[in-house]
Amino acid sequence: MLADPVHIGRRLLPVVAVLSLPTVVVLLVLATQGWLDVGPALAGCAVTVSLLAVALRPTLRELAEIARYARVLGRGEPPPQPQPITGTGSDMMVALRQVVRAWHDQRDELSAALKFHEALFDDLPSPIFLIDAQRRVVRCNRAAEEIFGRQPPGRDLTGSLRVPDLLETLDRVLAEGSGDEVEFSQPSPDDRQFRAMIRRLASPGADGTVAILALHDISAMKRIEQMRADFVANASHELRTPLAALLGFIETLRGPARDDAEARDRFLAIMQEQGERMSRLIADLLTLSRIELQEYARPEGHADIAAVLKRVVSSQQLAAVQRRMELVLDIAEPLPPLYGQEEDLEQIFQNLVDNALKYGRDGTSVTISARPAEPQSLDGRPMVAVAVIDQGEGIARQHLPRLTERFFRVDTARSRRLGGTGLGLAIVKHLVNRHRGQLSIDSREGVGSSFTVSLPAKIN
Repeated sequence: MLADPVHIGRRLLPVVAVLSLPTVVVLLVLATQGWLDVGPALAGCAVTVSLLAVALRPTLRELAEIARYARVLGRGEPPPQPQPITGTGSDMMVALRQVVRAWHDQRDELSAALKFHEALFDDLPSPIFLIDAQRRVVRCNRAAEEIFGRQPPGRDLTGSLRVPDLLETLDRVLAEGSGDEVEFSQPSPDDRQFRAMIRRLASPGADGTVAILALHDISAMKRIEQMRADFVANASHELRTPLAALLGFIETLRGPARDDAEARDRFLAIMQEQGERMSRLIADLLTLSRIELQEYARPEGHADIAAVLKRVVSSQQLAAVQRRMELVLDIAEPLPPLYGQEEDLEQIFQNLVDNALKYGRDGTSVTISARPAEPQSLDGRPMVAVAVIDQGEGIARQHLPRLTERFFRVDTARSRRLGGTGLGLAIVKHLVNRHRGQLSIDSREGVGSSFTVSLPAKIN
């Protein structure tokens, strides 16, 4: 890179003039005072100017080259570096190289930080939109695109979220410069619900962003709230019915049937039946509450599943005889011990066998089979599958997903007549979950039902 000679000359003349001026003035004063002849004085001035020009020209040329190099470098182009020969030029290039190196380091740091923040923004689990002053989408993260589709930059938010309450709140935040929140439902097959949090930035971003819209999926929380409300309503209803019967019979016994021994005995029997129903319901409610509290605490110890099933069959023999039914125990021994507590496992299979006896046909059999599960668990751990199979009327397929819901009954009247509380399979589900097992249900109308529990086995 060579500097322009004309440009150097224009820079050289003023510098030489300034630097030679003191010497020239001294020589001229000496000449005017007669202390020095005019010829030597003029010759001295000429020599001074010439020497300064010769001495300064290389330095000014190198400085001009360095200046041009810095300008080209500032435009982002990679020019060849000057090779100065003077000390001043070399010092200038060393300083400039240090500046360039520091600039490159800062640029690399800023680039890495920008990439990190972009990746962080994209990987945030909640949908986030960056909005400009005209309510257009500047950018959104991956979670937002997965739920609402790809958002071309500059598109109005209404293209993705046609929710009047949300848009009205966003417009108010953009106008007033405050923050606000609003809940809304997004029409979809699973009816998702969101809480939208909108905040206006203190100053606009370089890309025009003036507000942030963050969405938090509250569908699960809303479902839990609804389940809690349904549970309280169902529990209240289930307790209110036998309680109303008790109060009604008590009022009758204290009034018209006070002296009617036959009616009193009949009413007392019904009252006992209703009281026992309330007792079973309260016991199941307490059991379910205890199990739910412990559901995420994995049980310690291990259990002999064959011994557990034999005890369950023994305890249910009387109920089977009363219905002229047979309990068939089919165990593929030897089975490995299972992780868990025997009391909890007994309750699982007590509930399943009790249901099979209630809803199976009179004179049929209930089979309880236990054998190694195929396939094994996802992590490769061996499992044991225990199936309780009845020969009842079967369950319509559309009801199968809801069987483990609290208080759900396919036939409410029959369930109550048989003494069911509507909580047995809910208890089974939570106990199986606590043991890190799986519950599968299969049923064919007119043939019967099969409830299979797969539980992890202890590895020797």
